[in-house]
Amino acid sequence: MSNTMPSAALSRNETLYLSALVLVCAAVLVRAFDGEGEPLVASLALSGLAFASSYSMIRWLGPTFIKAGLKGRDLSKVNNSHYLPECMGGICAIVYLLIIIAFIPFPFYKDIVVATSGGGNRDVVMNVEFVQKGRLLHRFPHSKLASFLSAIISLQSITLLGIGDDLFDIRWRHKFFIPAFASIPLLVIYFIDFGVTSIVLPTFLQPYIGRELVDLGILYYGYMAAFCIFSPNSINILAGINGIEVSQSIVIALLLAFNDALYILTPYPHPATDSHLFSLFFLLPFLGVSFALLIHNWYPARVFVGDTYCYFAGMVFVVVSILGHFSKTLILLLVPQVFNFVYSTPQLFGLIPCPRHRLPHFNARTGLLEPSVTKWEKDKQPRPIIERALRLLAQFKLLRIKEDKEGRIEETSNFTILNLWLVWRGPMREDTLAKEITVMQMLVGLFGLFVRHKLALLIFREDNLSIRSAV
Repeated sequence: MSNTMPSAALSRNETLYLSALVLVCAAVLVRAFDGEGEPLVASLALSGLAFASSYSMIRWLGPTFIKAGLKGRDLSKVNNSHYLPECMGGICAIVYLLIIIAFIPFPFYKDIVVATSGGGNRDVVMNVEFVQKGRLLHRFPHSKLASFLSAIISLQSITLLGIGDDLFDIRWRHKFFIPAFASIPLLVIYFIDFGVTSIVLPTFLQPYIGRELVDLGILYYGYMAAFCIFSPNSINILAGINGIEVSQSIVIALLLAFNDALYILTPYPHPATDSHLFSLFFLLPFLGVSFALLIHNWYPARVFVGDTYCYFAGMVFVVVSILGHFSKTLILLLVPQVFNFVYSTPQLFGLIPCPRHRLPHFNARTGLLEPSVTKWEKDKQPRPIIERALRLLAQFKLLRIKEDKEGRIEETSNFTILNLWLVWRGPMREDTLAKEITVMQMLVGLFGLFVRHKLALLIFREDNLSIRSAV
C-alpha cells in the first residue's frame, strides 16, 4: 500500500499571490494605526492575513501531521491508497485565535486614547482632578473587553476539546456535554453585562397571558447552555464528504455577516450596532481561515478537517450570537442542522443500531455515492413499534427499506440528511452532493432571515431592525 504524502511546497503563483495579499493587509493595518484605528478595516486586513497564514501552514504542516500519525484514507475514492493529513482544522483554529488576540487593540483604540493620559492623549486639556489620577480608566469599556476575552476563552476551550477528540477519539457519550463547560465564560459575562432573560410573546398569546414579556429566569441560561452544546455538535454530525463541514460553516458565517450588515448599514443610528460589529470582528477572521481550509478540503480533498474544526466553527457561531444578543436568529440559520439532529436521534439514542460511521456508501463500480445502510439479521429484527415507525417513514420517502422475500427488513438507510438526500435524489457524485447540500443551506438560511425580519411581524409588534436609537 502506498504511503505517498502530498506535496508541502507552494507553487510559484501561490507564493506570489499570498505574498501580495500579506503586503496589502500589512499596509492596511499600518494605515489603520496611523489613522483612528478603524477596527472593521483592521479586521478585514487581519482576515486576509489569517487566510494567507492558514493556507500556507496547512500545506507546510501536512506531511508533519502524517508522520505524527494524524492521517487517514479517503474511502469515497477509487484510488485511496495514499494517506491524507487529518486534524487540519486545528491549524485554522490556532491561527484564528492568534489573529483575534492580535486584533484586541483595534476595537479599543479610541477608548485607550481617551482613558490614558499619555499615548496620544497628551494634547487633551484635562481638569486637575483627572490629572491627579493620571489615567481615566473609569472611562474605559471594561465590560466590552470582558466580553471579548470571555469569547476567546470559550473558543480556546472548545479548540482543546476538538484536538483532544482528534487525538484520542473520545466517545460521543463522553464528549457530548463538554461544550457546556466551554460556554461558562460566555454565560457569566452575559449575566453580568446584559442579564436579560425575558422573551417577547407573540401578539395572539398576549391577551391570554396578560403581558407582553415573560421572564424565564434561570431557564434562559439552560436554553443558552443547551444551545452551546448543540451548535458545535451539529456541525460535527453533518459531515462525511469532502468539503461539507467547511462549506456549511462558511454559508452560516456569511449569512450571519449579512444579518450584521443590515444593522450596521442603516440610514439611522441603531442601538444594536456595537453588538453586530462585535459579531463581525469574530466572523471575518473565521471566514478567512475557513476559505483557506475549504480550498484544501474541497473535492477531491487533499486534507481532512477533523473534529476540531467542527467544534471550533460551532462555538464561533455561539459566541457571536450570545454576546451579540441574536441567538434566535442563529437557530433559524441552523434549521438544516436541527433537522439532521432530530432525524438522527433514533440512531444517536440507540433505538436503531448505529454504525461507527454513517457517511454515504461509495460505489466503486459507478463512482457515485449511495445511501449507507444498517443491516438487520433475520433473528434480530426491530421491535414491532419501531418496525411500524420505519415503514411509516419509508412511505413518506424519509427512509429506504430493503426487504427479503418473506417481508422481513434486511436494510434501512442510515439516518443522516446526506443519506436522505441520496434517497430523494438518487446516486450522485460526491462533489455534486456537497454543492446541493451547500445550496440548500444557503436557501434555507436566506428564508430564515426573511422569516426573522419580515414574517415575524405577523405575530410580533415590531422587528428590532426597525428600532431607532434614542441618541
